[in-house]
This record gives sequence, structure tokens and C-alpha cells, in this order.
Amino acid sequence: MLNYQFFGFKISERFGKKIELTKSLTKREIITRYKGSILGVFWSFLTPLMMLAVYSFVFGDILQVKWHAGQDNQQPGQFALLLFCGLMVFSLFSECINRAPSIITSNVNYVKKVVFPLEILPVVSLLSSLFNFLVSFLVWVIVYIIFFGIPPLTILLMPLVILPLILLLNGFSYLLSAIGVFVKDVGQVTGLISTALMFLSPVFYPLSSLPSNYLYFAYINPLTLPIEALRSVAFYGQLPDESIFIFYLPIAILFNIFGYYIFSKTKKAFADVI
Repeated sequence: MLNYQFFGFKISERFGKKIELTKSLTKREIITRYKGSILGVFWSFLTPLMMLAVYSFVFGDILQVKWHAGQDNQQPGQFALLLFCGLMVFSLFSECINRAPSIITSNVNYVKKVVFPLEILPVVSLLSSLFNFLVSFLVWVIVYIIFFGIPPLTILLMPLVILPLILLLNGFSYLLSAIGVFVKDVGQVTGLISTALMFLSPVFYPLSSLPSNYLYFAYINPLTLPIEALRSVAFYGQLPDESIFIFYLPIAILFNIFGYYIFSKTKKAFADVI
């Protein structure tokens, strides 16, 4: 029997094989995405860099937009970096939920294999999206250093404030990929939802700019707390709002379990439907 370890802990052979397969498929998906292009995987670094440059030029130099009304001492690049924090979180969310409905239907060859663990496919999709997020965040850090110097120590909390969103997205991936097998319209619905959430979330504006009677709706938005938490730890050097751990994290864990439960209960019918 092979001896598998995960972060120093011994794990079962079956679980170890799932981890190895997940790593292999994630790596292949990332490489396949840029296969055939001249720059290859370098596009994952170049794209967010170009976006940040455009945001800095348009909002900073041309429109001279202020993140807070009446703020006269806004430093160069501030608006673009704050805006890009929101866009990174939104892009991670949008990519996951838009790809989720077709995860199973686009991998029919795996569905037909009796021994293949279908439950790793939503995880592979999430990890692939998370790779793009991490590359974008690296670009963000580099630009921050150029404009402002060394980032605050609280930036080390970034994985902690993004973890609840990752768990929530994993639940969404399981749930939507299962429903997408039976209801083909789910992909159209997720596209509309992600577009609406881009403008309903504090991506292009600070949460403080919303009228008090809209704050309730803002806080039930799954993107609000992660976006604000990322801005707090990465840009402002502040600790995140405790709500993300007291309320958001438990809900994300429960939804992750619920999504996996629905997926596991329906996966036996995937081969018959497809």
C-alpha cells in the first residue's frame, strides 16, 4: 500500500490518489487554457497588469475619480488599486459560478468512467480560478510596492479573509454543476446573476458611499464582506470586519456541505441524463 501524506499528515491511499489526480487535472487545465498562444501562461500575469495600467490611467489621470467624495489628497494609483481589489474578488466569483453549470456536461468522458471520482471536477475548476486570482493578487502587490512601498503586514491575512469565499464557491460549484446536468438554463441564469452582482457589489465604489437603508441588501450580497476584507488587510492595513468570521465563515461551511450533499446524491444519475 502506498504511503500518502498531506502537509505532513498520513492520509488514506484513496484520498491520496484523489489529491494527486486533482493536482494533475488542475495543472493540465491551467496549461490547456493558454496552450497554443505565443506567450502561454505568461498571459495570466500580463492580463491583470494591463488592466491595472488601464484603470490607473482612465480613473486616475483622465477622470481623476476620488474613492471618497471630497478627498483631495488621493495618491496616484489609489483608486485603481482599491478598484482592482473588488474586481479580483468578483472575477474569482464570476469565473467559478459561470463555469460550474457545464463542469459535468463538458467532461462526459469522465462521467462514463465508473471508477472516476466526479466530485473532484468542481474542485479542479475552483483551483484553476484561484490560480488566476493569485496571479492577479501578485500583480496588485507589485503595483502597490511601486506606488506606496512595502505593503502593510496585514496583507499576510489575505488567505484567511479569502478562505470563506473559497468555501462558499466550492459549495456553489458542487450545487450548480449538479443542477446544470438536469437544467440546461442554469448557465444563462448564472451569467445574468454575475453581471448584476458586479454593479450591486462594492467593486466600483466604497461600501460607505451607500445610503444606510441599502446596507442590509449590501451585506446579504456574498461578495461584499470578502471585497471589504481584502481592501482592509491589503491596502488600508486594518484588520478585517469580524463579521466575515462570525457569520460568513459558518454559512460558507454549511453551504459547502450542502452543495456537496446535493452533488453526491445526484451524481449517480449523471450518466443516464448525459
